[in-house]
Amino acid sequence: MFNEWLWGGFAIVNFAMILAIYKIFGKPGLFVWIGMSTVVANIQVLKTVELFGITATLGNIIYGTAFLATDILNEKYGKKDAKKAVWLGFFTLIAMTVMMQIALQFTPAESDTVQGSLVTLFSLVPKVALGSLAAYLISQYFDVWIFSKLKSKFPDDKYLWLRNNGSTMISQLLDSAVFCTIAFSGMPLNIWLEIFISTYVIKFIVSFLDTPFFYIAKKMKTTN
Repeated sequence: MFNEWLWGGFAIVNFAMILAIYKIFGKPGLFVWIGMSTVVANIQVLKTVELFGITATLGNIIYGTAFLATDILNEKYGKKDAKKAVWLGFFTLIAMTVMMQIALQFTPAESDTVQGSLVTLFSLVPKVALGSLAAYLISQYFDVWIFSKLKSKFPDDKYLWLRNNGSTMISQLLDSAVFCTIAFSGMPLNIWLEIFISTYVIKFIVSFLDTPFFYIAKKMKTTN
């Protein structure tokens, strides 16, 4: 159970840090967080761990915080700022990908000890890279759209949980479907379904766990 307890604590740390950056820096802090989280999530996702009896990727928590950040922006500042944040995250991910591919082409010095590790981390499998970019953009845009729809139909604060959970859980389902379809195309259906289901189960749990932090952010006063 060590991984499960550590994973729970890791989730709390991630959500607490997004509240901290929002409290200190306001709206700009959320923009910075989204850019950072898209990059870190695509590094952490390379590590697989055993959680709740299934094999899962590690990047799902910090990736989920990007959805929390866009929901906070949508709730407190509007749809326009949430969309801007989505594009910022997308550009950050592309910029990191391009820069690291160029960096890998440099011939390392004889004393270098990290080239092999960098190659392992940042060498792209084309379908996985395309799947990650497409899933991020499609699911995040859908999250902004469905959050706005839910907010217009259920504007009272008593429905905060519905706006947050409904938009994130559905958009995370779309994210998993797009990523798995592109990245694992041609894979036997039973294996594809196992990856898809296990990936979404973890994302669903993360979406549920971020609810109290969304409520705190809603009430939080910032200077920006």
